Amino acid sequence: MSDLYEVAIIGSGPAGMSAAGQAAKRGMSHVLLEKTDHLSDTIFKYQKGKHVMATPSDLQLRAGGYEEDGSAGMLFAEGKREKILRIWNLHCGVEDDSIPAFEGEDATESWGVNVKFNAEVTEVEGDKGDFTIKTKAGDTVRAKTIILAIGTQGNPNKLRCPGADHPMITSQLDDPEDHIDKNVVVVGTGDAGIENALGLATDPALGNTVTILNRGDNFAKAKTKNATDLTNADEEKHLRIAYRTSPTEVRDGEMVVETATGEEIIPCEMIIARIGSQPPRKFIESMGIEFTSEDRSAFPVLSPIFETTKQGIFVIGALAGYPLIKHCMNQGFDVIEAIATGDAVKPADEPLLEAVFDGLPGNESVDHWLDVYSQNVAIFEGLSVLQMRELMLDSTCRAFGPGEAIFRRNDPGSSLFAIAQGSVAVEVNPNDPSITVPIGQGSIFGEVGLISGRRRGATIRAAEDTVVVELSRKAALKLIGSSPQADAAVKRISIERQILQMFGSGLTPADIAPLIESAEIVEVKAGETVIEEGADDKDLFIVRIGSMTVEKDIDGKPVFLSLIPAGNFFGEMAVIDGSKRTSSVKASIKSEVIRLPGEGFLDLLEKKPQLRQRALEVMAERRASNEEIESQRNKSDDTLDNFSGTAAFLFEQGMGEATDALLIDERLCVGCDNCEKACADSHDGLSRLDREAGKSFAYLHVPISCRHCEHPHCMADCPPNAIQRGADGEVSINAETCIGCGNCKSFCPYGVISMEPVPPEKPSLLKWLMFGSGPGPGEAPYSWRKKHADPDVAKKAVKCDMCAGIEGGPSCVRACPTGAAIRVSPDKFLTFKKLTEDVEN
Repeated sequence: MSDLYEVAIIGSGPAGMSAAGQAAKRGMSHVLLEKTDHLSDTIFKYQKGKHVMATPSDLQLRAGGYEEDGSAGMLFAEGKREKILRIWNLHCGVEDDSIPAFEGEDATESWGVNVKFNAEVTEVEGDKGDFTIKTKAGDTVRAKTIILAIGTQGNPNKLRCPGADHPMITSQLDDPEDHIDKNVVVVGTGDAGIENALGLATDPALGNTVTILNRGDNFAKAKTKNATDLTNADEEKHLRIAYRTSPTEVRDGEMVVETATGEEIIPCEMIIARIGSQPPRKFIESMGIEFTSEDRSAFPVLSPIFETTKQGIFVIGALAGYPLIKHCMNQGFDVIEAIATGDAVKPADEPLLEAVFDGLPGNESVDHWLDVYSQNVAIFEGLSVLQMRELMLDSTCRAFGPGEAIFRRNDPGSSLFAIAQGSVAVEVNPNDPSITVPIGQGSIFGEVGLISGRRRGATIRAAEDTVVVELSRKAALKLIGSSPQADAAVKRISIERQILQMFGSGLTPADIAPLIESAEIVEVKAGETVIEEGADDKDLFIVRIGSMTVEKDIDGKPVFLSLIPAGNFFGEMAVIDGSKRTSSVKASIKSEVIRLPGEGFLDLLEKKPQLRQRALEVMAERRASNEEIESQRNKSDDTLDNFSGTAAFLFEQGMGEATDALLIDERLCVGCDNCEKACADSHDGLSRLDREAGKSFAYLHVPISCRHCEHPHCMADCPPNAIQRGADGEVSINAETCIGCGNCKSFCPYGVISMEPVPPEKPSLLKWLMFGSGPGPGEAPYSWRKKHADPDVAKKAVKCDMCAGIEGGPSCVRACPTGAAIRVSPDKFLTFKKLTEDVEN
């Protein structure tokens, strides 16, 4: 055989191994170069006994060795790590005694792949038709073409905090049984992190204490089953999920983390960092291969047949941005067929994508619509063809005629829409549909529902023949989390629309374009100061997520002035009149603010007198409120201290992120429990509040009842999208679509969601009279419902829905005989006038 191979495959993961199998099946001269002493290092390093999933389930497997109406090719089915590795070794003709045999393995087809182990590639030279590959061991291999299937796992991300090189930190878990009675922190809630946490925590014999950190509220990058298994383990106290939590420092025996409410120290002997990995860019670029962008997480530019910008070098697998095993194996088959025949092979997912695009006009091909979406939609810039295919499989593509409604005001929905062709009209005035604002081709809409879960704020219609794509909440969050360009585009558009909506005054996108270009989104820790009293800075801020507290130093003590919820601005006083900061502004919970340069805002005020007038009115109102509080400083009573103390207590109980909360005035409460009884009567006999539970300060009691958060934790990862926000802001759970996974209960930091049995069918009144069947007339008591519930039917999540749809509003408030139960909007309740009036009464 000539020493010039037709193809050299670098990396023996699922993609590379499949390519080698197909090359062997075709009789092509080939070599598979693997840097370790075993096949498929990524799968080999999975924890012992790991259950490997074969998703997507509806995608045909067409791996190396596949032959239509003949060989099934390399096999891959959901199962244990060990059996999968054993099958692949048999396919390649590789002996590995560390992988146990299984019954019936003799029937496994083998193609005798030419594998060279311990062959780590260090350099590639030459051009198509004659490449020279050099290995660390000093060997040289020549090939006409090269397939890079090296993945990204060899280049794991490191923690971005002090102590990131601490010896406690690892990115690998080989066997959970090697770790007994340890405090373990897992960073990252992708599939690998979740599986590591479950492996260490769910076996009680190991005795490990496991905490897994989730930077956000959802599991956008994890498979649904893994996310459900994790939240179930959290509910059963096998481990703890720390939501909205990020590491800030690693020290001997502990990790310091930032939570939504402040700093926490977690004891640990081991930290598993499962926070992704990056392509070995320097090595790849040395071959002459270009990337889609300068971003560190970008992927190589690829043609439809996986060829890079360096002719003769192809990239497949995770390095191509398509990491699922089944996809990788299919690519191995496809790329060899393309090299052998010179023609692109129709991918295995083609029929699935044909179904996605079926309703679009013109009977065009899959490639046509992929080009339209990728070239016309801003948030898809930078995505490879493979990433686009994966995204479209998780999306809904639709066409609308002129005037046809895409969604209507107050419709539930948390998905994101992007316009590939045409434009839409937003009906901004519910009383006059003729008043509209256009959104053109390439832009997005529906981002408010995505970010906050609120119902649609306006009716949106197609202004002309229009083609859109609807991304589910999970798909949209995954896109934003994995594509820096998409993240930047969504943030820019949401900033623009938030400013237009908040300031109004006839502003247009063109008016605020310079301001948007200089805007910056800043994450703020709970308790972190954004504006310092006495400082001389001149920036304006908008609360994007979370809320801010305003404080002023009075006689050496910080005194609470007001709460600024999401969707409001602050800092305008120093910007407009040039004064120093008169008070401090801090994040009441973990928040995001938009920083706008003061000079740019002043320029806008000069051009827009109406905007200037509105800003001055807000400023005057705030100054009057602050002066009223400052006027109390010389009084001898404790009014000022009580006001600040009450405000601080309410923030501790989650009022900083609440939109509608139930409070009880203990001076008026007589303990009759009418509130609980009324709640039960309105909800199938099951109360959604616990009056006695909760905490109190002074005369205010915060019972266990939903706060209806501005950005609801419970909505973060609901697989059936059963949790929606109503027209009045209430967050409710649809019992019909709830699957009982318990994710919402795990996410809620206030313990207001419970999992309850589905009410059994109640026997008729006649059966009760004649046979004593059932509980009798009236609402069935909870005890009877629970006793007679079907154990085989999944429980449903229940929580306060503010009695949506019930005339008169919340039953708990209406049933209170003394007026002790009140529902409040925290930003309106947490005012000096309101709290001191209540104290005096």
